[in-house]
Amino acid sequence: MDKLYIFNYTLEELAKSLKEHFPAFRAKQIYHWLYVHYESHFENMVNLPKDLREFLAQNYTSTSTALLKKEESKDGSIKYLFKTYDNHSYESVLIRMKEDKFTLCLSSQIGCKVGCSFCLTAKGGFVRNLEAGEMVYQVFAIKKDQNIPPNKAINIVYMGMGEPLDNLENTAKCIRILSELDGLNISPRRQTLSTSGIAPKIKKLGTLNLGIQLAISLHAVDDDLRTELMPINKAYNIQSIIQEISNFPLDSRKRIMFEYLIIDSLNDDLKSAKKLVALLNKIKAKVNLIYFNPHQGSPYKRPSKEKVEAFREYLLQKGLLCTIRESKGLDISAACGQLREKVQEQIEVKV
Repeated sequence: MDKLYIFNYTLEELAKSLKEHFPAFRAKQIYHWLYVHYESHFENMVNLPKDLREFLAQNYTSTSTALLKKEESKDGSIKYLFKTYDNHSYESVLIRMKEDKFTLCLSSQIGCKVGCSFCLTAKGGFVRNLEAGEMVYQVFAIKKDQNIPPNKAINIVYMGMGEPLDNLENTAKCIRILSELDGLNISPRRQTLSTSGIAPKIKKLGTLNLGIQLAISLHAVDDDLRTELMPINKAYNIQSIIQEISNFPLDSRKRIMFEYLIIDSLNDDLKSAKKLVALLNKIKAKVNLIYFNPHQGSPYKRPSKEKVEAFREYLLQKGLLCTIRESKGLDISAACGQLREKVQEQIEVKV
């Protein structure tokens, strides 16, 4: 890719890259076109001087990532599949919440190294990290596709394909770009990074002072089961994660989110609930219970509603803040990697 990808730039970086030829305020104008008007064609940025538009066209590109396919659920959720300049694809999900609220679930990698046994993304193996701009483009393209007003507050969750902490540099840069007041203006408080628990990277994340929410994909209360579900537990077991979480800098208003994927007859019993309460006893925590989303070839099954509600009720009785994540997109390729896997052998993307 010879030209520079415009979505890779923070506002400060863009201003610096233009400063030899154009004043700094032009960078703000470009950001405004991209992230307020959702306009990525330089020739249409009509308040820019002609020589700047020509300079942008000669040196930058906005088309190295493109929307390839989308599927819409009857509940309003939409799964997006994007293609990259090097003939790969990755996914995002728009989740429509109550009261016309939106959550965007973003991918951070093409594939994943973690290899969780319940996740379809692992089936395709790891290809590469997404660039910061490829992550940002997910938000740009979805907001444009759905005509979401620029001043409409949305939530961002880094819970799609890949492990965000395994691509920390680009993920952190994406967070900064999304937070830019002259751009998408998505507060860090509305951005949640979900990790499988790479303990040293949790420590590193804490030093960056990004101001985001943190979610830990826990899914089990003992190391044997967690290692079965998440092989990364061999390197970073539950106790090592708890130790780093205990030292993580936390705003007084925030809690650490613990995601607990409930799988039928595996971790849905009250004995597990009791262990979870004990495990999180000294942490300012919130538990998000998630129904396992079944996919073809998986040995795991979706738990009953009764067991999930009983699990939640036990946690609440013991004083542990807990919610059940409402299942979305069950009638489309909702689980991470499903849409990509479905079309992988059907497409040939021409660069």
